[in-house]
Amino acid sequence: MSTLFKSTTRDDVPVECLGQTFPSDRARREHFLKLLAEKLEDPAFRNQEGFPIGMDEAILAMSDPPYYTACPNPWLADFVKHYGKPYDPNEPYRREPLAIDVSVGKTDPIYKAHSYHTKVPHLAIVPSILHYTEPGDLVLDGFAGSGMTGVAAQWCGSAPASYRHEIEMAWKKEGRPAPKWGARRVILNDLSPAATFIAANYNLPVDVDAFAKAGKQLLDELEAEIGWMYETLHSDGKTKGRIEYTVWSEVFTCPECAGEVNFLNEALDEESKRVHDTFPCPHCSAELNKDRLERVLENRLDPATGEPWQRVKFKPSLIIYTVGKTRYEKAPDPQDLAVIAKIESMPLPAAVPTSRFPIEDMYHGSRIAPKGFTHIHHFFLPRAAQTMGKLWEKAKAHPDARIRSFLLFMVEQAIWGLSVLNRYGPTHFSQVNRMLNGVYYVASQHAECSPWYNLGGKLDRLVKAFRNAKVGAGGTAITTGTAARLPLPNDSVDYIFTDPPFGENIYYADLNFLVESWHGVTTDAKPEAIIDRFKHKALPEYQHLMQRCFAEYHRVLKPGRWMTVVFSNSKAAVWNAIQVALQQAGFVVAEVTALDKVQGSYRQVTSTTAVKQDLVISAYKPNGGLEQRFRERGASEASAWDFVQTHLKYLPVAKTKHGELEFIVERDPRRIYDRMVAWFVRHDAPVPLSSDEFLSGLRSRFSERDGMIFLTEQVAEYDKKRASVSQAPQMELFVSDERSAIDWLADFLKRRPSTYQEIHPEFTTQLGAGWKKHEAKPELMALLENNFLKYDGSGEVPSQIHAYLSSNFKELRGLEKSDPRLITKAKDRWYVPDPNKAQDLEKKREKALLKEFEQYQQHSGRKLKEFRLEVLRAGFKDAWSKKDYATIIKVAQKIPDEALQEDEKLLLWYDQALTRTEAGS
Repeated sequence: MSTLFKSTTRDDVPVECLGQTFPSDRARREHFLKLLAEKLEDPAFRNQEGFPIGMDEAILAMSDPPYYTACPNPWLADFVKHYGKPYDPNEPYRREPLAIDVSVGKTDPIYKAHSYHTKVPHLAIVPSILHYTEPGDLVLDGFAGSGMTGVAAQWCGSAPASYRHEIEMAWKKEGRPAPKWGARRVILNDLSPAATFIAANYNLPVDVDAFAKAGKQLLDELEAEIGWMYETLHSDGKTKGRIEYTVWSEVFTCPECAGEVNFLNEALDEESKRVHDTFPCPHCSAELNKDRLERVLENRLDPATGEPWQRVKFKPSLIIYTVGKTRYEKAPDPQDLAVIAKIESMPLPAAVPTSRFPIEDMYHGSRIAPKGFTHIHHFFLPRAAQTMGKLWEKAKAHPDARIRSFLLFMVEQAIWGLSVLNRYGPTHFSQVNRMLNGVYYVASQHAECSPWYNLGGKLDRLVKAFRNAKVGAGGTAITTGTAARLPLPNDSVDYIFTDPPFGENIYYADLNFLVESWHGVTTDAKPEAIIDRFKHKALPEYQHLMQRCFAEYHRVLKPGRWMTVVFSNSKAAVWNAIQVALQQAGFVVAEVTALDKVQGSYRQVTSTTAVKQDLVISAYKPNGGLEQRFRERGASEASAWDFVQTHLKYLPVAKTKHGELEFIVERDPRRIYDRMVAWFVRHDAPVPLSSDEFLSGLRSRFSERDGMIFLTEQVAEYDKKRASVSQAPQMELFVSDERSAIDWLADFLKRRPSTYQEIHPEFTTQLGAGWKKHEAKPELMALLENNFLKYDGSGEVPSQIHAYLSSNFKELRGLEKSDPRLITKAKDRWYVPDPNKAQDLEKKREKALLKEFEQYQQHSGRKLKEFRLEVLRAGFKDAWSKKDYATIIKVAQKIPDEALQEDEKLLLWYDQALTRTEAGS
């Protein structure tokens, strides 16, 4: 497979690019930059949703077209045409869902080469790409962040022999065929120019030796020009030391005497390097703590505008420096203070951005604005501003475009570290704590690092990491824009791996603003899929944005192919929003797994109460044949069974954990019914079968083993695996509402038909802390009477009870069903009705539920404080079948938002009702 281009420094080597040949890589770049410049002049191109905010010159300076553009990439369709394979409905393709450990590889040098707010390591992604794709296939990540999916796609072709052997042995042990090694092509997209710039430098080839030389030269020139700023006199008064970092302390005032208090000087224990909880005022000896101190705002002149500016007061309190290889610490002396004063009188370097933070529209605004930090340049003390300005200026001046980009890739990593966001952690003077992740926080102690302390080791690590990794040997295209509008053809991508923003965990656009301002290209936050009250985005807006992005994923993914979604949010409401968004977009979820960190194995997630860690969602786009047949048959029973037939093909046949078979949650009949309902709702079609009609038909049409449903051709494989283990798999049920309580009772009574007295203590233990807040707790007797049957002693003993008693009581074996001894033991036992009677019971139960739903409709209060989810589900389903969307919306407004958002079924009906109402208006 050919590389994208051969060299980054020689201009006499012809390169091939998207079918065109250029005399050199410089000629290739100049050709496409000229075309991109013309595109940028077109208002229609610039008016695209999610288009970054920045001048043409800044966008062009970041870009390396056609492989990377700091705006929507106009050559993605050409990339797909050149490297992709057209969708072939006759191509044989079958894969089962794959569980992965998303924490693998976090210590790898490539992963650590550049930080980002959140990212899945490339070594965690490699197994998925190997599993779902073939060499040369097209992989997409629309929320690419720092581009680890691209690195993983290339790693499939450049991984060392030791890694390949490790993967092959692991797969062989699991009974899977060996992976097909070879790089995959990859398309990376992100809304943030900061993210795509990192991704581009991770994934496009670079001459590592040329970079190493340029990086050393940059730091050497910096030393020659501003080295004096980081010199300090040793205690002997003669020897010059090199400052590693200067600790600045915030200055407060005492509430008792109004005297100034240098926090670090008074609170820090010099021996232990710990901050005391309480300490005396140096002026009046009043006992102080951090909360009692009063903030001081000092009057300054803004270095950018010369206008008055108020900022919290900082003073240099401690200098950490080296003489030779020995490290020392000292308090700043008069000469140190004179150097600081001299630097403060220097003009602000032109390279330092002076953009204003969008304080009013960002979550972090209340953290930084009251302290006087409202503009980018405010975040850099005078010496740090001089240093960062020089670093940026020199990196941008390098004559070779690719080396220039990689120098900026290195230098931009000093932006946070040289800013006032870099905290001093007073644990031991040899250590500096870094910034708090995911937040703008100016601490009371700031460690102002030297550029050599911050970047010296980084240069060496980058050189080593990229020399060993051989990154850049495959085909990558990178674009900047919203995932809701990808410039890609329909049905063109072979696999999607994506780690989207989940809820309000990270405010990416806000956090990236600091770095992006240096590039002069910032994120358009309007289409950002997050929950952010400052941008007026609540959970419904987040769900809608994610649904648009998933719909775009669905459009570009080939039918029958897979998408892996990594989910990381502990809130059940956000989890449900993601599931509904996936289903509304047309995907079908086939498996949700989480890594059990204690046991080191994967477990399948069975309820929202289990959402406490990283989850991996495996979803597929149904093949085109299913969609075509649905259009022909409509909302018929045949369409329902067609969906099930197709869905079962995508599910794993057998999974083992610690040598034992694991229950496959997605093969549970109730879960299959839920997936079928979601499929019909998504197609705006009435569900043709009731729950019990479906369950009865399921067991008559398909094979059942250990409570799971299989296709006929899958049963032999499962039976073979089942024969090799000691016991049948058991489903773990979490009881959190009336429906799951009924399901638990059904499973319990199938195994052991029991009397009320036998059931009650077992049932009570299930109604624990996981019960939903607004859900009314049902009476056990009411659940039994409405959903199950009780043998009253008349007539023959039902077969289910007979089988249980004759198997578990020696004295009852071999007795006829009419034997008085058996009847006596069987009397008053509850059992699961056979399918015919179950349907009669369900109709009776549904009638009662709908009658209660009418009461909810007539409720005159503002909100229902307590209710039955089963009533709401039955009512919403009935209203949906009648296309009575107004009733669904009206009743939904009467229940608390969190109750609606934490129930996937209700949310599905409600979201569709809103969509249909909006479409009809």
